[in-house]
Amino acid sequence: MLVVLGPTASGKTRLGVQLARLIGGEILSADSRQVYRGLDIGSGKDLDEYGKVPYHLIDIVDPGYEFNLFEYQRHFFEAFSVVQSRGRLPILVGGTGMYIDAVVSSYELAAVPQNSTLREELSELTHDHLVERLRSVQPQLHNTTDLTERSRVIRAIEIAENGSKDSIPAAAKEQKSVVPLVLGVKFPRTELRERITSRLRDRLDNGLIEEVEALHSQGLSFETLDFYGLEYRFVSRFVAGKLNRNDMYQKLNSAIHQFAKKQETWFRRMEKRGTTIHWLDGQKDLLAAAKPLLERYGLSS
Repeated sequence: MLVVLGPTASGKTRLGVQLARLIGGEILSADSRQVYRGLDIGSGKDLDEYGKVPYHLIDIVDPGYEFNLFEYQRHFFEAFSVVQSRGRLPILVGGTGMYIDAVVSSYELAAVPQNSTLREELSELTHDHLVERLRSVQPQLHNTTDLTERSRVIRAIEIAENGSKDSIPAAAKEQKSVVPLVLGVKFPRTELRERITSRLRDRLDNGLIEEVEALHSQGLSFETLDFYGLEYRFVSRFVAGKLNRNDMYQKLNSAIHQFAKKQETWFRRMEKRGTTIHWLDGQKDLLAAAKPLLERYGLSS
């Protein structure tokens, strides 16, 4: 399998599609929001870029559904098998580090059903008390985003107190299911910031606000939209009248820059745990830089 990863706005999707066309591959998305139908502009689906390149793990559930890492891994391996059965190369593309890591590091996951009794008990606790409880049962929390939203903290407690490995990376299985060549796209921090800001302006000018309004009018609460990441969080607050447009833009832009740093931190953590990432300079011709690596690993056309 080929993997193309990188922080937001790094151009990884374009490179993934170029590689798929070059070597006869199909894209498997590694994005925690692109699984949802209707979350198009804010999640950066950019489906027009794919052309005739087949893609998977995009638009597979409706908004409001509580999709999780266990389900992603299950869907991934189903799609992986389909692509392989066609004699084509699976190309995993995205920036959700946990989703990528769950595949390349062979997380051992188990399904954890909702516990209505526990959820009723937790509903009485404040957010801070929920975080404290989670840390008490899982001191070395690898996914700190679980702490940002009440619903995520509750789900994390549910998993941790179940004694499951649902959200804990286990040692790799004796026989890995996939053998990945991992390519990473990297930009100097200043240029990446400029790319992020430029892309945000473009999205705001070309339908992101209208997309959030439409999702809300279709029945998604602002609280639910808040769960679907930074763009939906801040734009929904603007739509709800809690932020003016300038404040929304400034806060969202800053938050995305911080998010990109967190993505890079996750990728460095993957490297420390043994994943080899071949970093490509985003300022150069990415496809030209990738070709020698493909040839070295026997993946060229």
